[in-house]
Amino acid sequence: MTPPHETRPDLTRRRLLRAGATTAAGVTAGLALPSIADASPEPAQRKVVLVGANPGVQLIHRDEVSAYASVWTVDWSTHGAGAAIVLWHDGGVRVLTDRPDLGSWLERTFTRFFPEAEGLPWPEPRIERRAVHIVNDLALGTHARAGDVTVRIADVLDRRAFATDEFDLGGRVHSLSLVTGPSAVASIEVRGRRLPGEIIRGGTPERPSSSAFVAVAEVWRF
Repeated sequence: MTPPHETRPDLTRRRLLRAGATTAAGVTAGLALPSIADASPEPAQRKVVLVGANPGVQLIHRDEVSAYASVWTVDWSTHGAGAAIVLWHDGGVRVLTDRPDLGSWLERTFTRFFPEAEGLPWPEPRIERRAVHIVNDLALGTHARAGDVTVRIADVLDRRAFATDEFDLGGRVHSLSLVTGPSAVASIEVRGRRLPGEIIRGGTPERPSSSAFVAVAEVWRF
């Protein structure tokens, strides 16, 4: 079992971000970049495919992932604008969204290939048309609600810029840039019941890390 002050490298999508990497190659020692399986055009030639924000929470219970929520606000994308919450829990995947076509694309193209999902049973999702309400603030945190699902992220510990041209999404390598804010407090509720598990925190006081994070100014290029 990993001590509470350490971070298991296979537990979070933002293992690069949480380490505070600020350039495509300048990651902290001991952390591997995503593999390049099928490179798209040279980074300078890649086109913007999504502009928005994607905060997330991963909960750990008894040394296992118990729940994972990926919160999306999309200002613009090749599949339109809108919002979604992708929730993995108890072996199932739900996509709650005001735009089912957009929500399905987000889950299929991005979330299912994030490292948080690695090793999890990931069946075809249940797409649920729901109004999505999201407040996402780099100072205060994230509060997202759709249907019977509520995600809260609070007590932002730090704000760091991150960029890479080597983010592998199922063999399709993307460029990603954003500002991320590892956070000290987070929860996921379904039908008013808080799901079991806690976030994992690590790093140092100068560079804290967490399996719950706020994200803003997020741009994906392919």
